[in-house]
Formats: sequence, structure tokens, C-alpha cells
Amino acid sequence: MTIIDRVSFQLYSARKFPPLDDQLGVLAGIGYQNVEPYGGLFGEPDALRAALEKHGLKTPTAHIGVDRFRDDVGTVARLAKEFGIDLMIVPFVAPDERPQTADEWQAFGKELGGYQQALAGEGGALAWHNHDFEVVKLADGTYPIDHILGAAPGLKWQVDIGWIEWAGEDSAAWIDKYKDRVASLHVKDLAPKGENADEDGQADVGHGVLDWAKLMPAIKSPGVQTLVIEHDNPNDYERFARRSFATVSAW
Repeated sequence: MTIIDRVSFQLYSARKFPPLDDQLGVLAGIGYQNVEPYGGLFGEPDALRAALEKHGLKTPTAHIGVDRFRDDVGTVARLAKEFGIDLMIVPFVAPDERPQTADEWQAFGKELGGYQQALAGEGGALAWHNHDFEVVKLADGTYPIDHILGAAPGLKWQVDIGWIEWAGEDSAAWIDKYKDRVASLHVKDLAPKGENADEDGQADVGHGVLDWAKLMPAIKSPGVQTLVIEHDNPNDYERFARRSFATVSAW
């Protein structure tokens, strides 16, 4: 598998620049072969499927909110099969629902473990995607991500490199700690402090401050199936997609 085969684009990065069909056309024109849909796009699955087929794009991974699992994990499993999604990923837990203690995070991890087992029964897989709060110490000095993964041995991890670095942690060290569980990376770069305020302090991949050479062993690990390019708030998604693709495809 070449690096291009593994590169994907998180469509959340382009959410402010509709329509979807135009976005997919731009991405395919740049050279992307894969994209990662987010939950809202599955509200119109037929339209999404048609647009993906039109532009020849695959969806090896997708983000699906935990509420969809709570409502009906069977529906999620069917979506995965219909779209050829190998890895479903829960991306977030809202602040008002977010656990606050080690016991609460372990309970949440067990909940995710149940969904993982249900998907596994249908031939699928499940991962958790981090933000910064999972690698911020709790009052007892432990980390939420350790509790999530510890309570769900079959759960994979999609590591968002940028958010770990934003939290002041070492993403390479975290990836190494859970190297057997890391199935996907969100490739996100950060601008120098005080810059790109209109883009939430993020940068095009390769045009920020992250030490990608340090992360290259993880990036080239055979266990990491997808390298998903993401920016939470680009002011020009096409520029971001193009420059980031140029960076990652040269790896």
C-alpha cells in the first residue's frame, strides 16, 4: 500500500464551503482517493453515496456520534457495510455529558467496548478519536484516554496528533504507548502561537510547527491504515487540502 492509498480527507474540514459535490470534485482533482465523512453527512445517505461514486472516492473510515450507537448500533453496522467503511470512529463526547472522574471514564470506555463488540459481530471495527481533554490529567493524576482504552480492550484509537500537541503532550510518546491499538492518525498541524487566529491556531500540514520527522515511525507503521488530513476551521479548504496533500504525499 502506497502513501497515497492511505491518505484521506476529513470532510468536516470543508463543512463551511458547500455544496458537497463540489468539495468531492475538488478533492478528487487534487489526488485524494479517500475521504472520511462525519455524522451529519449520513443524514442523506443516498446523496452522499451518489456523490462519492461520481467522484470515485472511497470511505475506509467515518465519524459517527455516540448517540447513533445508543439509538441503534445495528443501523451503524449497516451503514458501515453499505459504504464500505472498515473502521467506524466515535469522535467526541459533549461537555455536558463528559465524564469527570476515573470511574466515569472507565464506565464510558466499557460502553464503547460494547459497541465495538457489536460491530465486530458484523465484521466491523470501532475506534475512539481524541481531542485535547483525553490527554489532560484528571484530579487524581490519571488520563481519560488510559481509562477509555483500558476498559475496552478491543477498541482501536484514531490519534489526533494536533489535539495531543495542543494539550502540551507528546503525541509520538502516546502513539508508541498504544502502538498496537492505533489504527488511524488525524494529521493536523498547528501554527506558531499567536498566529492563524482566524483559523483557530491551526495550519496546513507541513506549514506549522509540528515535528513530522519525529512522527514518521508512527506514520509509516503498517498498523496505521489511514492518514486523515484535517483542519477544524480553515478559511480556504481547497488551499488547505492541496498544500496538505502535497506535504503528506511526499512522505
